[in-house]
Amino acid sequence: MPEASPRGTYLVIAETLRNEVQSGQGGDVLPSEADLMDSHGVSRNTIRRALKVLEADGVVESAPGIGWRVVRGGDRRSLAQRMTDLIEEDSLSIGATYPSEAKLCERFGASRTAVRRVLAQMEGNGLLATVHGKGRTVRALPTPAAQP
Repeated sequence: MPEASPRGTYLVIAETLRNEVQSGQGGDVLPSEADLMDSHGVSRNTIRRALKVLEADGVVESAPGIGWRVVRGGDRRSLAQRMTDLIEEDSLSIGATYPSEAKLCERFGASRTAVRRVLAQMEGNGLLATVHGKGRTVRALPTPAAQP
């Protein structure tokens, strides 16, 4: 790709790779970063950002000397889906306090950056509201169509 990738390209690549993993294509090890760069026509940084999204969601893990390996078993939902489903799983109602970033990181084994990204997405979708000094509260209950 001669010019810079459009913003968010890494998310498109992450979703493409996620779909390939979920459909069983490619086996247990992802192609090398160089092969992914060639096949998607983007920079190494874009590929690494996509892989980090998948790593935060528990889809892949870095394996020294091997590359990126598919994580088998466990919860296959994205971090965004799991954090949205938490509202129903914990029986939270509108106005209820949503768990803190620290508790979400611990519960889902995700980085604070990944958790903050999803929280911002949930706020943008109208599911959560932030009150300065009081944290986040549930603003709306997720519907199947509204879930990420």
